[in-house]
Amino acid sequence: MSRAFKRQPRPTVGLLRPFEVFIALESASGILLLAAAAAALAWANSPWSSSYFHLWETPLTFSAGAHALSKSLHHWINDGLMAVFFFVVGLELKREVLAGELAAPRRAALAIVAAVGGMAIPALIYFFFNGAGPGAAGWGIPMATDIAFALGVLALLGSRVPVSLKIFLTAVAIVDDLGAVLVIAFFYTASISWSALALAAAALIVLILLNAADVRRPFLYLLFGLVLWVALLRSGVHATIAGVLAALTIPASRRIDAPEYLNRVRAYLREFEMDVHRGANVPTADQRDAVHAIERASEALGTPAARLEHALHPWVAYLIMPLFALANAGVTLGADLGSTFGSPVALGVLAGLILGKPIGILIACALAVRVGLAELPEGVNWQQLTGVALLCGIGFTMSLFIATLAFDPTPDLLDQAKVGILAASLIAGCAGGVLLARATRNGP
Repeated sequence: MSRAFKRQPRPTVGLLRPFEVFIALESASGILLLAAAAAALAWANSPWSSSYFHLWETPLTFSAGAHALSKSLHHWINDGLMAVFFFVVGLELKREVLAGELAAPRRAALAIVAAVGGMAIPALIYFFFNGAGPGAAGWGIPMATDIAFALGVLALLGSRVPVSLKIFLTAVAIVDDLGAVLVIAFFYTASISWSALALAAAALIVLILLNAADVRRPFLYLLFGLVLWVALLRSGVHATIAGVLAALTIPASRRIDAPEYLNRVRAYLREFEMDVHRGANVPTADQRDAVHAIERASEALGTPAARLEHALHPWVAYLIMPLFALANAGVTLGADLGSTFGSPVALGVLAGLILGKPIGILIACALAVRVGLAELPEGVNWQQLTGVALLCGIGFTMSLFIATLAFDPTPDLLDQAKVGILAASLIAGCAGGVLLARATRNGP
């Protein structure tokens, strides 16, 4: 074997596994989310507060021929850009189910039961505070977990946190997101337009057929995904659901497997090496052919779903989510802040996120482990799991999103929900971070 093909030591700097890249993106996004939320609060309570609220009511119209869509900037962010956020959520969910933490039954079982417990108990606690009162519609608010903020807190603890714990938190948050999507789809919809819903169903069927035919052109999925989004927007079902549905139709299978890829690339590299000459800076025709063949093989090894997730994730993490936080986290903290905190809505959200989330997750995990349905992640103890359960009380992005759906016509209730979400997310983040810092110092 020539010197060019001798085994080289693996580099330890500059190469991150896909999950580590995901963690880095989410952690940095959490910092931006915090900055955006702080900016929104400061702006909404400044002498220029009127400009904050007027900005998001700016009308924007997009037209194509005789058809036009006119919405406020706030609605375009919440109904349009957040559909891209949900699209990436759908891609993450599909990845986890096919080849990630949710692919192994016992590991998936723990994440699923934890997420279910962490959604059910907060909703019940919220219902206890609000019952059949004016805030009853907000029961879905404390069910959510903000993965970016939660992973951002874990990132502050560095390498002391076991990777298995980060993976578990990610899996729980993704299942949690799926639960939130189902809640939005079934319980937070307006009156249904059946003709628009039929068009949405037709667009979804076309997307499924494209997947079945192994069509891999992103443009076609984008085209019919856009039709699906517009149809759902007109139907009364929240348009962001289109993002998840479209994501689940994106092909996620390889055209060649890893051994075949290795054989092809080694053969192409041998062809490339035959024309390697010292001092030659211009590639030969055979070298160009070999490089193009390697590119085609690499494309066949990858999947459209993975490429789209890789391309869109930075835009979602660094632009869409911070912009959503800036547009939705602003609430005027007036002289009646005490009564706002003491309102049933704020108390329900606070108790649901701070108490309901960890209690629900821990009870569900304890039952699953006790009956042998699941086992704790490797190297993780119950104290660390409790810290992660507390971090799941950081609802922020998804909680704010559900709050806008539940209380959009009633700004007073929406402000109460926002205050509860922001306070609960801050308390949960601090409490979970402190407990995890102690738990990781003590070891498993």
